[in-house]
Amino acid sequence: VMMFWIYKFINDAFALKLIYQIIEQLPKEYFSLKQQILSSTQSIPRLTAEGFAKKSYEKEFKHFLRMAMGSSDETLLILEKFGYWQKNKNIDLNLVKVAFSEYKIISKQLNSLIKNWIDYAKINKK
Repeated sequence: VMMFWIYKFINDAFALKLIYQIIEQLPKEYFSLKQQILSSTQSIPRLTAEGFAKKSYEKEFKHFLRMAMGSSDETLLILEKFGYWQKNKNIDLNLVKVAFSEYKIISKQLNSLIKNWIDYAKINKK
C-alpha cells in the first residue's frame, strides 16, 4: 500500500498538468511567480523519489517527505493568491479550485505517509 502512494507522488502528472494550464493564463509580468509555482510543484515528485531511495534510513526518508509536503503547501499558498487575482487577471477560478483540491490531497497524503511509515528494516531485525 505504501509503495502505491510513493508511486503516486512521483507520477502525479494530473496535478502538474493543472498548474501548467493555470500559469498559461497569467500575464508575462508574473514570470517569477510562474517559476516559483513550477519549482514547488516539480519538486514534490523529485523529493519523494529521492526520499524513497533512502527509505532504509527512516529519519532521512521522512525528512524528504516533509520537504515534499512543504513544497505542496507552498503550491497551495500560491494557488490561493491566484484565486484572489482571478477577477482581474482572467484566471479560470474553477481550474484553480481543482488544482487547490489536488494539492491539498497530496499534502494530506504525504502527512499520512510520514505518520504511518513502517520501518521494515527494524521489523525484520526483530
